Amino acid sequence: MDSAPLLSGHGKSQGPKKGRTHPMTNSRFLQIHSLHGYSAVLLNRDDAGLAKRIEYGGAMRTRISSQCLKRHWRVADSVHALTGIDGAATATRSREIVTLNVVKPLTEAGFAADVVKAVEQAFQTAVYGDKGDQRGNRQPLLLGSPEIEFLAGEATRIAKMPPDEAKVAASAWAKASKANMKAMREQCSLPGGLVAALFGRMVTSDVEANIDAAVHVAHAFTVHREESESDYFTVVDDLRRIEDDPGADHIGETELTCGLFYGYVVVDRQVLLNNLGGDAAMAGEVCRRLVHLVATVSPGAKLGSTAPYGYASWMLVEAGDRQPRSLAEAFRRPCASSTEEAEAALSQHLERLDETYDTGEMRRTMSLSRATMPRAELVSLPELAAWTGRAIERGQA
Repeated sequence: MDSAPLLSGHGKSQGPKKGRTHPMTNSRFLQIHSLHGYSAVLLNRDDAGLAKRIEYGGAMRTRISSQCLKRHWRVADSVHALTGIDGAATATRSREIVTLNVVKPLTEAGFAADVVKAVEQAFQTAVYGDKGDQRGNRQPLLLGSPEIEFLAGEATRIAKMPPDEAKVAASAWAKASKANMKAMREQCSLPGGLVAALFGRMVTSDVEANIDAAVHVAHAFTVHREESESDYFTVVDDLRRIEDDPGADHIGETELTCGLFYGYVVVDRQVLLNNLGGDAAMAGEVCRRLVHLVATVSPGAKLGSTAPYGYASWMLVEAGDRQPRSLAEAFRRPCASSTEEAEAALSQHLERLDETYDTGEMRRTMSLSRATMPRAELVSLPELAAWTGRAIERGQA
């Protein structure tokens, strides 16, 4: 069994109770729990420009949506970026993929306008549905680089035909597009790119193009009652003359919040392997990087005025073969906005779960306050990420 050493001065880990030894655990599911603290920020807004919220346990909490979290992890530009993994195909989410990646190259190559128009009509509807020839009818769709390259190649092949043949071929290709795309996907390990392999994809115009999500992300919420205020701000005109009206040139209001957020992520190893074409080494590297991203990447709203950057103050990673379960119940009764109190609530709840269900997950934890968790070794973030990667790659922890 791989074992990461305790950090000097971190205290002792809490081992399993007598009669409850779990020397080796299958890593079917990976669970990542985290606590992040932020002050004077507006991390994720609703349609009214206010912080997203959720009522839980009779108390209103500040919330960060899973969509917000996933986007920032997948586009993060860091040494642990998912795009830096060797062999990981990129992906693009847009309603303009055909316009910019398929049709525009044909126009630039000098193909006849009527041929380009026929190809565009066929490929827009094939990709975005029957009404996809109108931009307003298209939904932003996630396509992997292999799929985009295939579409561009097919469009070029058709455009090179004599004009009359090209128009007929374009129409025929559109009618057979599902079969064509299916054949392409079956010959490619990452047709939808790494993003789709992790977070899934739904294509309403082609059910067979759907990809199950291997990474499940909960909405993060504050472990305590919401803390917010309305921020009154002004803008002064630098070129205002003395004879002009005194005062600010613009007055506005925005909401700012503070909070300690509990986050929860689950990775289904088998689904991840299926989506990665069975590449266990890549699956391990994905999860190693994901731990770093969860710990260090913050939602990026209002960067210039709030600098919303924060690292996790606590993390717990569990590897096991039983159905995952969130630890959110530890905060149904709001606790104080204190990392130490939140850690204590998590530890108590986890211990009760162990006593009741004895599901035997293997665990590693990281804590700035050196707090320990039941049956978890206390390690640094790099050790935590490395252990996670090994558990997923080998299928055992």
